[in-house]
Amino acid sequence: MTEPATDTLVEVADLTVDFPAAEGPVRAVDGLSFRLAAGRALGLVGESGSGKSTVAAALLDLHRGTGARVAGTVRVDGLDVLAAPDAALRRLRGGTAAMVFQDPLSALDPYHAIGDQIAEVHRVHRPGTSRRAARARAVEVLDRVGIADAARQSRARPHEFSGGMRQRALLAMALACEPRLLIADEPTTALDVTVQAQILDLLHELRAERGLGLILVTHDLAVAAGSVDELLVLRDGRAVEHGPVAEVLGTPRAPYTKELLAAVPRVDAVRGPAATGGRAVPEPDPGAPLLQATDLRREFGRGRARTTAVDGVSLTVSAGEVLGLVGESGSGKTTLGRMLIRLSEPTAGSLRYRGREIGRLPERELRPLRREVQMVFQDPTSSLNPRRTIGESVADPLRATGELDDREIVRRAQELLARVGLDPAWYHRYPHEFSGGQRQRVGIARALAPAPRLLVCDEPVSALDVTTQAQIVALLAELRGELGLALVFIAHDLAVVRAVSDRVAVMRAGRIVEEGPVDRVYDDPQHPYTQGLLAAVPVLDPQIAAGKRALRASALDPVRP
Repeated sequence: MTEPATDTLVEVADLTVDFPAAEGPVRAVDGLSFRLAAGRALGLVGESGSGKSTVAAALLDLHRGTGARVAGTVRVDGLDVLAAPDAALRRLRGGTAAMVFQDPLSALDPYHAIGDQIAEVHRVHRPGTSRRAARARAVEVLDRVGIADAARQSRARPHEFSGGMRQRALLAMALACEPRLLIADEPTTALDVTVQAQILDLLHELRAERGLGLILVTHDLAVAAGSVDELLVLRDGRAVEHGPVAEVLGTPRAPYTKELLAAVPRVDAVRGPAATGGRAVPEPDPGAPLLQATDLRREFGRGRARTTAVDGVSLTVSAGEVLGLVGESGSGKTTLGRMLIRLSEPTAGSLRYRGREIGRLPERELRPLRREVQMVFQDPTSSLNPRRTIGESVADPLRATGELDDREIVRRAQELLARVGLDPAWYHRYPHEFSGGQRQRVGIARALAPAPRLLVCDEPVSALDVTTQAQIVALLAELRGELGLALVFIAHDLAVVRAVSDRVAVMRAGRIVEEGPVDRVYDDPQHPYTQGLLAAVPVLDPQIAAGKRALRASALDPVRP
């Protein structure tokens, strides 16, 4: 165990948080206690619903005025947070302690320039600062977090930034007033591996430079392994294990911690029964391809503003095969996936399904084929109608055929819910009543309704915790084995792609730079871009993670050997 902290920055004792509910209060955090010394980093890990983000919000008393009941003791830099007056809390939030939220797009104001938002934070916590000085400070911190041409980019609005750039902008805002504590709530969720590595390296550099204390909330144990000194494992709002990161990950004591580690996909693991829920998967059909794309191209805009999202891609998918599609954000993966099932129109190229050219088919002729090719979308929350029950959403494709009566439609929809592991009695519930993993299961059930031959899965496990992610991966493998489905599996998580795929195609700037059997590409990557992606994948061993971070730093710094 670590030595007792002499300079305690955060002290939490017997923290409980209850949320009101119709059936009675729900306890989200139950008697939690921990400390964090100045300059140290603590990881809060656990499944969705374990209380991680609730704890993080309690450190700044963000539950105040929400109806939640918070009890216990929370001290940050000596301030009794739960008893502090509003004025003291305002000084704490953004001044002494700052928080980086999970979704930067919703955390940033869409109407104001990034630099103006950072400057406003600086002026609030540094009264008397001129607008010009605050603006200069905004450019300074944007430059520090790696935003190129910071003076010009500071005038951009959030929608003009990529996901990684928005996350850097939130970090810049958090650092504007030089806080002593940084609380990062899932700062790398849904980022591709290279941007994720850049954000984590930046957090490490800032800690070294400024002596920042860090509380990192994450469901990704590999992200925590290379970023924190201690781990606190939460389950149902309670601490089940707490200790140095190497000790918790290397020799876990709690059965729950062991379960979490067992569910983590490994990028160096050859596919086997563990990756498919212990079920055998069918061999791909070596005959004529089910889907064949030749020189597909997709352009957006006109004239000088034209952007090429997909640039001459050719690939095939056989019946019963899983093709993994990986690459950084902006590489064209999602655009290509939507083109494969004609949700996006190709600008040029050929697209054949079961030997028939479908790239130019009018919608009337294409409609019957849509039953055979379906998509599972990345965000089940936005892809499900919040005003319709999940049963109605699953039943819609069945109703569209016009072949079944209402009673049979309801029966089939309930069968599909049961097929993906949901209670058929939940037919009349709405999407907001389900967890992220359960909503993803609803999306899969809806895609299965018309009995397709091909599923395009666009980031189906993005932002899910490791155990839920493992359940969804096992479900897809089970459905593939039973139904003979072919899958195009789009993901930025290279470990998950290896676990589920027969072949993998690596995309960069709209082109496929490497393609082949998944084990060959992962074990012996030929293209430098593929090598870079694999090198950026986080690992569970803290020592190896530190070594990889040092290698990345030396590769970027010509002064270092």
